[in-house]
Amino acid sequence: MIYQHEIPKGARLYFNGSARLKRAIEQRASEVLYKYGFEEIVTPYFSYHQHKILEDETELIRLGDEKNRKLTIRADSTVDVVRLITNRLGRSTKHKRWFYIQPVFRYPTQEFYQIGAEVLEGKRSGENLKIVLEILAQLGITPILQLSNIKIPKILSQKYGIDIEIFKELDLDRLLACEHSWMEPLLELQSVEEIDDLVGILPQEIEVELMKIKELAQFINYDNTIIAPLYYANMRYYKDLFFRFFIHNNTIATGGDYETQEIMASGFAIYTDQLIALMEKGE
Repeated sequence: MIYQHEIPKGARLYFNGSARLKRAIEQRASEVLYKYGFEEIVTPYFSYHQHKILEDETELIRLGDEKNRKLTIRADSTVDVVRLITNRLGRSTKHKRWFYIQPVFRYPTQEFYQIGAEVLEGKRSGENLKIVLEILAQLGITPILQLSNIKIPKILSQKYGIDIEIFKELDLDRLLACEHSWMEPLLELQSVEEIDDLVGILPQEIEVELMKIKELAQFINYDNTIIAPLYYANMRYYKDLFFRFFIHNNTIATGGDYETQEIMASGFAIYTDQLIALMEKGE
């Protein structure tokens, strides 16, 4: 029996104070994004292409269109934004900076509000990081910043035979059990200052990717920064520098450099629901 007051588990309901917070967060973010030259786009809830995005396709909510072709409810906005701007609206606009404020959905009834932005002009993680920091600062939030490079686990998988699933699961025991003597110091690496200590110890291709993390950290110059070189993002399009903001293990924003539609781009998503929960607690 379903009672009149019930809503599906994972669905969102905001009213009074929480609705005001949600509106204020979105207003602050949109003001910052307009200041940096972004324009807004609102994409369809329904998509034919979401199965190309997620590592775990069981998270998709699947439907059929009028011709019984497979489609899904939007689980992620990034690839749809890039696809629509380049393939559908390419003759109408040459603008390269877009933001969106809209929910995404995961099976069976999970609903997440996001503020996202995409820069279709090559690798711009440093620039995007500063924009996210400005938005969070205006909201009075000072999270921990984690910097990673998705190329590192990919190189370790492709050249050194370490199963990529180990990185997805962050299985520390299996990583430490591998035969490479440099794995333990790489796994223990947490601060930018420690990167130079590993020069000459790690394989050269790993050092090159670690130095990209160091350069990004120096560009941002944010005190509350840690690095996680073996972190693997659960989205297929991320292939390079990646960042994550969190407080008390709650992720409040992610982003990085990616490639899709044969375009190098950079973007981020701020998780509105997590911010509302933090701000309601006064954190």
